[in-house]
Amino acid sequence: MLKIHAPPILIKALLSFDLSFSSSISATLSPLQSARLHRFRLRRTSIRALVTMSVPKSDSTGQSMTEHVAGNWYSVPGLRLRDHRFMVPLDYKNREASSKISIFAREIVAVGKEEQPMPYLLYLQGGPGFECPRPTEASGWILKACEEFRVVLMDQRGTGLSTPLTPSSMQQIKSAPKLADYLTHFRADSIVNDAEFIRVRLVPEARPWSVLGQSYGGFCGVTYLSFAPQGLKQVLLTGGIPPIGDGCTADSVYRACFEQIIHQNEKYYKRFPQDIEIVRDVVTFLAESEAGGVPLPSGGILTPRGLQFLGLSGLGSSAGFERLHYMFERAWDPILVPGAPKQISSYFLNTYENWVSFDTNPLYAILHESIYCQGASSRWSAHRVRADHESKFNAIKAAKEGRPVLFTGEIATSTDI
Repeated sequence: MLKIHAPPILIKALLSFDLSFSSSISATLSPLQSARLHRFRLRRTSIRALVTMSVPKSDSTGQSMTEHVAGNWYSVPGLRLRDHRFMVPLDYKNREASSKISIFAREIVAVGKEEQPMPYLLYLQGGPGFECPRPTEASGWILKACEEFRVVLMDQRGTGLSTPLTPSSMQQIKSAPKLADYLTHFRADSIVNDAEFIRVRLVPEARPWSVLGQSYGGFCGVTYLSFAPQGLKQVLLTGGIPPIGDGCTADSVYRACFEQIIHQNEKYYKRFPQDIEIVRDVVTFLAESEAGGVPLPSGGILTPRGLQFLGLSGLGSSAGFERLHYMFERAWDPILVPGAPKQISSYFLNTYENWVSFDTNPLYAILHESIYCQGASSRWSAHRVRADHESKFNAIKAAKEGRPVLFTGEIATSTDI
């Protein structure tokens, strides 16, 4: 775990970019599809552009307006929790005229410490586009942190209970350019603004708090150091250190990622060599099915390329190898009647959807590539880098040639979605 105390002048403004569309996008695409296929462009934003947070406004009677609503304390084993909802501007650069969105945060303390004065620790979840964990008991890092902190789990805007963006909710915005413009307000700079909005309303005397950033949460933590260091006592990063120089590092990140993915595939098939044939058979079945795939319970289509995306969790998470193996163990429905057609099992299809979160957390696929860029376009980096490795990662070709089908990883292209 790395503790960073960095002069803000050394940290450049991150993740501030304009979204624009390639002129080649077909007019027949839906707004959501077009938004997924847009080109990310970045522009610098000076520190002045971050709106300085103020204390809550009051009406003529001196009572605070409903910018913040706190719930009652409730319990899970070993912890006391309280929910908070904050009404914040969608666009902090046009704060007065902007529409409002709701940001959700959960305050957590150890049992019996509800009224004790303790420093605050804000947890920033990895992603982009994922909500904070939902505590079920006092365990893990939360148990340890609650020994000396009030922990605040903030659902980043667009996730969880913070005005979540879903495929269906985004379809309310009928114009693709308008949807792309709307999505510009869900980047790290706005997440930092939300955190500051919450801090000055939640922390007594608006004192600085500590921040713990996991993965993309670490990217947000460094953005916090750049834009609003006055709100920070310390920043703890666990595995998320963003690029801070000019240009876009997506190409180099993805190239390194592909090399690691190849290594992880080799390790997986060495551990479970029996899966080589099973995965090939599934790929062949999908490729030969009508429309090049089979329907998923949600209504989508599982294709060979979509199947490869299981590597995101299967090759890169704790016990992922084992979970992936046991999933393929039940890939097929049993044949109860001789001559009945072979079918992929509903267990397999449901497990797939539980693993791949594009339907429930679409911001990950929409924003992922852009987080590696500053002052330059990614120029469809994931597509280009994958094309350079197509001879190894073409699932259908590998199955036909009798080679192991390689899974992919933390690289999202529009054809994976």
